[in-house]
Amino acid sequence: MTSQTQKKTGIVALVKEMATLLVVVFIIRTFGFGLYQVPTGSMETTILVGERFFADKFTILFSPPKRGDIIAFNQPGTQYDYSPNPIKHFIQRYIWGPLNLTKRVIGVPHDRVKGVVEDGKPVIYINDKKLDEPYLNKYPIISVYKDSPEEVTLMTDDQLASLLFTHRIDPSRINELKGQLRHQFAVHKSYDPALAWDKQPFYRINPDRIEYGPDGKPVILYPGTLSSPDYQPEQHGKNLWGHNCDEFDVTLGDNEYWCMGDNRLGSGDSRMFGPVDGKHIHGKIVLRIWSIDSDESWWIVDLLKHPVDFWSRVRWNRFFQVVK
Repeated sequence: MTSQTQKKTGIVALVKEMATLLVVVFIIRTFGFGLYQVPTGSMETTILVGERFFADKFTILFSPPKRGDIIAFNQPGTQYDYSPNPIKHFIQRYIWGPLNLTKRVIGVPHDRVKGVVEDGKPVIYINDKKLDEPYLNKYPIISVYKDSPEEVTLMTDDQLASLLFTHRIDPSRINELKGQLRHQFAVHKSYDPALAWDKQPFYRINPDRIEYGPDGKPVILYPGTLSSPDYQPEQHGKNLWGHNCDEFDVTLGDNEYWCMGDNRLGSGDSRMFGPVDGKHIHGKIVLRIWSIDSDESWWIVDLLKHPVDFWSRVRWNRFFQVVK
């Protein structure tokens, strides 16, 4: 065998080994376990932005999710256009395509899940029995700009100028729209009003970046507030849901689940996209691995950007905890 033939044989063997390794990794990550990050505050304060989790993808193949489980699933068909092509559909479900969502299972197949407003507060009934929800976020959420107020003003003014230049807005509505445009640069964060801004347990909050409403007061939503008071749910067959309204009435079918975030005022969930088909569920969140007050998808990027400040934002007391 010539040296050139040996070289080709070695390359072929290496390619085969790499291909086998990729297949094994794919199978383990798809049907064994997964690592997840929740990029929004929809599950506060059970799960915070910047936390990474271990998910069990194996047992869920044989044991369906139970009421109260925290699960990871692909966007439902009401939010994502899944391809009828089997190959493309497989790629969308397991490799690339829809967003991964993390919510808590509220209703399981054949449950009647009903959301009503009692004494001005939203409550849920499962099969005509009021649901006790100790996991709900008990803290208010405050609106905080992601950038400095000066930068937000500049970005807002640029958008307004563009809208005026293209004649897409009535000049008389500038002040009204300015507030709406500024709000898009803010995020909602849970906070403890009993503690100072520099002592907050969940997120670092810069008081200079707090958003203020037209009344001159901070924009704050309190527990028990209705999510979409100006909207009404829509009829979907025999079920009633939509617009993230707290009032809904749904009877779940075979392999259908009703899923909601623990932070009801900051969660787009089944109130918005309806029941979740069990085929889109791919994991049960079981363990919090680490926790960092960061919006970066990769913590190493944050560390490189802020090598000193990074360590002050590590939530050491939330490492390696079972998630319930």
